[in-house]
Amino acid sequence: MAAVATPTATPTFQGKTDIPAYHQVPETKYELDWADLVTLDLSQFDQPGGKQRLAAQLFEAIQKIGFFYIINFGLTQEQVDRQFAIGKEVFQLPTEEKLKYRADLEHGGYNGYKPLGLREVKPGIFDNTEIYNIPKFIPAFEQPHPEVINANRTEIEAFARHIHDGVVGKLLVLFALVLELPEDFFLQRHRYEEKSDCHLRYMKYHHRTPEQNRVLENVWVKGHTDFGSLTLLFRQPVAALQVRTPEGRWKWVKPYPGSITVNLADSLEFLTNGFLKSSIHRVVAPPADQVGIDRLGVLYFVRPEDSLELRPVASRVLERLGYDKTTDNSAVGITAGEWVKARVARGVTKDKPRSDVAEQEIIRGKAAKYYD
Repeated sequence: MAAVATPTATPTFQGKTDIPAYHQVPETKYELDWADLVTLDLSQFDQPGGKQRLAAQLFEAIQKIGFFYIINFGLTQEQVDRQFAIGKEVFQLPTEEKLKYRADLEHGGYNGYKPLGLREVKPGIFDNTEIYNIPKFIPAFEQPHPEVINANRTEIEAFARHIHDGVVGKLLVLFALVLELPEDFFLQRHRYEEKSDCHLRYMKYHHRTPEQNRVLENVWVKGHTDFGSLTLLFRQPVAALQVRTPEGRWKWVKPYPGSITVNLADSLEFLTNGFLKSSIHRVVAPPADQVGIDRLGVLYFVRPEDSLELRPVASRVLERLGYDKTTDNSAVGITAGEWVKARVARGVTKDKPRSDVAEQEIIRGKAAKYYD
């Protein structure tokens, strides 16, 4: 059985100390229509019966909305804030320096820098995001990085590997238990040393003018699903993330202290024939007391090994619940790597503004949907 890292103490990371400390901004004082999400306490994982209790909680969470929180994941707030500080330094570099590391987005490459304003979101208005993606620290993905990343590589790598082994590894075991599969079932399809598009991301949403927000009807990123298995968002105090409920309502995701917000993505939906639903979410303008603040984020994207065919798994749970028949929505014959690269490339096509796109063919007749 593949091992799941279960650190008994908070890992120690060390990098350059001359980067200014990052201080999280205050949360909004507005009482918004917050989503009611389940919280999984990962400190229970290694306790007697803990995995089973957490799996039962997870089963409840995915019946409702496909978003949930995790706490006690083995990192201090100081360690998390260090990644915010490094990300901030990356985005403060001159544009010409950042462009040296531009990702090959047009050909499905997501590692490196995504510039501001690459996608037209409404006629004449372009996206307000900068992204820097750091792939797995394995020989297949060695590439140049800005000096601020090189100088802190040991710390960044330790952080990313802890997320993958000590956090994601536990979640993948829980999903296997939910489906009554061997505990290592998903671990064997998300091995760190194998090629996949897992990555650590620094992301910056630049604040918009009141006029831009009016034209955009306050929607910065249209409702969408993510490409891989899971997305982990470290607490982001600027309220802007919304999740779509099964009833089609948009609810705000509250940034609880000491938590990571997790959402399910496309690959798990394909692998379970729609039982695990890829969560629909969007990004909107923050409330009035945060609307002028740039929104910096640290995320980790979990994606299956590139070679994995997105064919539904054989599971007694799927059989009992009627998810054992291949449907028109399946991705049989498409690999995880093909799906991710095709979605990345289609995401930067210049044919029409994203506001005009409700459905977009991705690869071999399989489409992605976007939601207002």
